[in-house]
Amino acid sequence: MSIIKVSIDKIYGILEPVDLELIKERVEVSNRMLSDGSGDGNDFLGWVDLPEQITPAQLDAVNDCAKSLASLAEVIVVIGIGGSYLGAKAVLEAMSDPFQLLHKKQDKPIVLFAGQNLSEDYLYELLAATKPYKLAAIVISKSGTTTEPAVAFRIVKEEIETRYGKAEAAKRIVAVTDAKRGALRTLATQEGYATFVIPDDIGGRYSVLTPVGLLPLAVAGINIGELVRGAQDMAKMTAADVPFDENPAVQYAAARNALYKKGYKIEILASYDPRLQYVSEWWKQLYGESEGKEGKGIFPASVTLTADLHSMGQYIQQGERTLIETVISVEKPRHSLKIDSDPDNLDGLNYLAGKRIGEVNLMAEMGTMLAHVDGGVPNIRIEIPELNEYYLGALLYFFEKSCGISGYTLGVNPFDQPGVEAYKKNMFALLGKPGYEDEGKLLRARL
Repeated sequence: MSIIKVSIDKIYGILEPVDLELIKERVEVSNRMLSDGSGDGNDFLGWVDLPEQITPAQLDAVNDCAKSLASLAEVIVVIGIGGSYLGAKAVLEAMSDPFQLLHKKQDKPIVLFAGQNLSEDYLYELLAATKPYKLAAIVISKSGTTTEPAVAFRIVKEEIETRYGKAEAAKRIVAVTDAKRGALRTLATQEGYATFVIPDDIGGRYSVLTPVGLLPLAVAGINIGELVRGAQDMAKMTAADVPFDENPAVQYAAARNALYKKGYKIEILASYDPRLQYVSEWWKQLYGESEGKEGKGIFPASVTLTADLHSMGQYIQQGERTLIETVISVEKPRHSLKIDSDPDNLDGLNYLAGKRIGEVNLMAEMGTMLAHVDGGVPNIRIEIPELNEYYLGALLYFFEKSCGISGYTLGVNPFDQPGVEAYKKNMFALLGKPGYEDEGKLLRARL
């Protein structure tokens, strides 16, 4: 039995079984292309077999470095953007107590993120808030010159060096970067930072199981061994030789691509646990950057339910019928909390007395699914038993594998992102970067 269950029966009525049969062979071919490296972007397929290649020694090295940083700092700032932070943020948010900062005793460092935006206020307030705490940093960048993390690192590095001096600062900064080249690799060598390598054959959005994701998570006390074990098991379950009816990754890719062919152009990833919000953010980058090119692609969006049923719920129920709804369903909550009976029953909720909050949440999920299906929204359900490192590792690898399959099925290269460069060129020109002077004059005239 799969550790992740994908249910696609609620796409029928909008699709016929024959629609899935027509695309079934194509998605299986796409999965084989990932396995044998015969598709576009095959120099970025290192993530496919990565889970099986991670050794206990590699995990020990990451954990040892994390313990060293944790012994020096109460707050560790992780600096990166896109795939260099979203995977770690997704797992950290899913595994954390959202109210942990209210606990007086912190048994592990607080992990904060920077370099994922250019907000002056955000960075200023981060520096101000961390003043009373012992500080360290993990900087993640293949080149070291991507504007957002490079700006943040310059400022955080200066703060650490000012506090502790350069020699001590070098012990408090770890770089995750290219093996041989780039500005960050050069700086790390000069300053003597501990380093980990971003593999050449793994793009940022597929890098959560490399030190890009594993080191920040280990620092935060996440069991990265279990995360990797979940991914290893999911890699076996989604391999190219696993039949369609037993392979959750090809089933999901087939369903969404068959719906896309029928005019369903927007996919909303929904969850009923707010701890999954950043899994949705990670998923949006993964699918948006992998599929959105050549005038093609399903637009990825997300909602957190039941909260968004009181806002976006109206559009989902009765808006334009271009939506696919994919729900991540967590079977078992971590805690138990029951609703008591109230003698006055002014709120009319005594019919719920004795029920757990999780039961109410599940019935809200089931009722919403049926309402949306009745309203013409095809529904895909991805069920995991509980939120822990093992199942999160499986879930992340499942989405990665499905994304690669889906991109090839769509007919695009899922591993490049040429459109990302357009904004950068304009930004460089407007900021007066050397070599962009002429473009800057033209753009300022347009503004």
